[in-house]
Amino acid sequence: MRILHVTQGYYPALGGTEWMIRRLSEELVKNFGDEVTVFTSNCYNGEGFFNPNLPRMPVGREELNGVHIQRFPVLSWVSKLARRPSMIAYGIGLPFNQYLRALASGPIIPGLSRAIRDNPADVIMASSFPLMHMFVTLNSAHNSRRPCVLHGGLHPQDDWGFNRPMIYQAIRQADAYIANTPFEARYVIEKGADTNRVTAIGLGVDYKLFEGISTDEARRKLNLPSKEPIVGYIGQIGYHKGVHTLVEAMLDVWNLLPECSLLIAGARTNFATRLEQQVANLPERFRRKVFFKFNFEEEAKPWLFSSLDIFAYPSGYESFGIAFLEAWSASKPVIGCFRGAVTDVVDSGRDGLLVHYQNANELAEAILILLHNRAWARDMGEKGNRKVRERYTWHAIAQKFREIYKNVHQNYSKTISQ
Repeated sequence: MRILHVTQGYYPALGGTEWMIRRLSEELVKNFGDEVTVFTSNCYNGEGFFNPNLPRMPVGREELNGVHIQRFPVLSWVSKLARRPSMIAYGIGLPFNQYLRALASGPIIPGLSRAIRDNPADVIMASSFPLMHMFVTLNSAHNSRRPCVLHGGLHPQDDWGFNRPMIYQAIRQADAYIANTPFEARYVIEKGADTNRVTAIGLGVDYKLFEGISTDEARRKLNLPSKEPIVGYIGQIGYHKGVHTLVEAMLDVWNLLPECSLLIAGARTNFATRLEQQVANLPERFRRKVFFKFNFEEEAKPWLFSSLDIFAYPSGYESFGIAFLEAWSASKPVIGCFRGAVTDVVDSGRDGLLVHYQNANELAEAILILLHNRAWARDMGEKGNRKVRERYTWHAIAQKFREIYKNVHQNYSKTISQ
């Protein structure tokens, strides 16, 4: 099949969706012989959609591991102008504020619609909401008489981002909708999506990359303390991810286990600067226990996860949480939050623990419970590792995506011929 994926970012951009689209695309090329093209922006992260001062990747075409990639420029200055008006309109409940929020979120990509219409793909898939390329892709696919699959990646707790009727109208119009979890599938069906067009699949992980790396070896490579317990956060650094709550929770942990260290790793963002300031305000004896690893190479990820005793990911908005799979690939216990899709991914008490979002006391308690019960923590990590191997390999995930693509292509072709 000829497949077109449209997404907000692609490697070397970092993020769960960016990694998912890359691995899915490469798997379809390598193991199924499909011709896959990716249309994406030239931004390194979502802040670039509304901040024109951030670095950009070169615009144009390239090929990576058999996948054809085309990067488009983004009109971030337009989204920047819409940011404040959209927040005011949303705050006072003005009619049609969802459209202002869409402009403010971006990415506004000139030429994307025409490029989609001109691309000869059999099936077109876009990921993820609430971003503008989703709506552009759906309209362009149908205008050129091709089926469109939407992969939403919804986190409904984010009212500003996802309380937009235009999102659920688009889902109802799509030829198929792929949810990351049963939670998301139930949610969009409640919003009016056709049950027969909604499938929960999930994400994958390259667990073999994590094999054979010992904790001691990883810490030596990363210049981290060799004997002390290390709690870590590895992922996108933003307010909604709860990293600041983790720093706050560590104050209680340090009062009982002053030898414990904290590792924070991810792409540098504007919020990362605020996080550094939060750490700078800590007493010196705590400051020296915090290690930042910004803008690491993808190859470093298995080493980062392997260096930990506990992976803490207290995010409030997750459509899945691929970082949990990565931690389990390194056989580490995880801590997440009782929020949305995470409860479908983490089996609390079996392969991790769940706490309430932005509750630093609960988070500290969960960390201390795992650090004081090492055998139980190791067992959680091992159970998570088995879950990954049984459910979340990229080959299995790509096969499920491809089955959806194949079905919508066949059904659409029959409809058009009639």
